[in-house]
Amino acid sequence: MKKKKILIVASKYYSNIIDLKLKIVCNLLKKNRISYNVIKVSGSFEIPLAISKNIKKFDGFIALGCIIKGQTAHNQLISQAIFNGLINLMIKNNKPIANAILTTDSTSQAKQRIKKKSLEALKAIKSFL
Repeated sequence: MKKKKILIVASKYYSNIIDLKLKIVCNLLKKNRISYNVIKVSGSFEIPLAISKNIKKFDGFIALGCIIKGQTAHNQLISQAIFNGLINLMIKNNKPIANAILTTDSTSQAKQRIKKKSLEALKAIKSFL
C-alpha cells in the first residue's frame, strides 16, 4: 500500500499563531507516521489556490490560517470565500482537506483555540487516510 502524503498549506499572516499551530500539527503527523510537506502563502485567502495547484500531488491537505475580526464584516466575507473554495476543491477532487483556519473575535481567543483546532485537523485528515 502506497504511503499517503499530506500537504500543509500555512498562512504567513498572524505568524505568531500559525507557527505554533504548524509546530503542533507537524509533531502530531510525525507521531502518527504520516508523511507531509509544508508550503506557506501570504494569507488565508491564498490557501485554496495553493491547494488547487497541488491537488494531484498529495492525498490530503491541511489548511492552517487565522482570520480575526476587525472593525468591519471583512472577516466574514473572507472566511466564507475561503471555506467555499475548500469545500468545492474537496468535492471536485474527492480529496480530504482539514480546515484548521481559525476564525475568531480576538487574538487572545485565537491563541486559546490553537491546540484544539490543531488536534481537530489531525483527526479529520486521519479519518480519510
